[in-house]
Amino acid sequence: MNHIDILVLAIGLAMDCFAVSVCAGLAMSRIRWRPILTTAFFFGFFQGLMPVLGWLLSFSFNRYIEAYDHWIAFGLLAFLGIRMIREEFQKEESPECHSLHIEKPKTLLVLAVATSIDALAVGISFACVGYRDLPSVLPPALVIALVSFFLSITGFLGGILFGRRFNPRAGLVGGVILVAIGAKVLGEHLGLL
Repeated sequence: MNHIDILVLAIGLAMDCFAVSVCAGLAMSRIRWRPILTTAFFFGFFQGLMPVLGWLLSFSFNRYIEAYDHWIAFGLLAFLGIRMIREEFQKEESPECHSLHIEKPKTLLVLAVATSIDALAVGISFACVGYRDLPSVLPPALVIALVSFFLSITGFLGGILFGRRFNPRAGLVGGVILVAIGAKVLGEHLGLL
C-alpha cells in the first residue's frame, strides 16, 4: 500500500468516529474542550491500536474475528443509539437526561471499541498484503490514529454548531445516526450494501 492508499483507508476508518463525534456534539450546548479532546484521543488511540492487534492476531485467529466483527460493532452501536433515542423521549419527564454520556469512561470505551472494530479487520488484511513485521505496521497505524483524532474533533465541532440550530431533537438525530452506522457496518459485511 502506498501513502495515498493509507490516507484514504484512514479517512474511511475514521468516518465512524466522525459520525459518533457529531452525535456527541449534538448533545452539547457549547464547546467543552476536555471531553472533546478526551474522546478524540480515545477514538484515535483505539483506531491506531486495533490494526496492530489485528495484524498480531491475523496469524492465528483471522477466520474467527472476521466472522463476528460486524455483529459486535452493530450490537454496540445499536445499543448506544437506542439508548440515546429512549433518553431523548424521556427528556420531557427528566430534564437532567443527556443524550450521549460521553464523559462516562464506560460509554467512551464502548464507543471507542465499537468504532474501531473495522480497524481490527484492516490489521488482519495488513498481514495479507505484505506487512511482515511490526515496524512496517506502525506507520500506517499512526496515520489511522491521527486522522481519527482530527476528524473526531471536527465532528464534535460540527455537531455542536448543528445542535445549536436544531437543538430540540438533536439527541434523537444522534441516536438514529448511531443505529444507522451499526446497520451500515452489518450490511456491508453481509454483502447487502
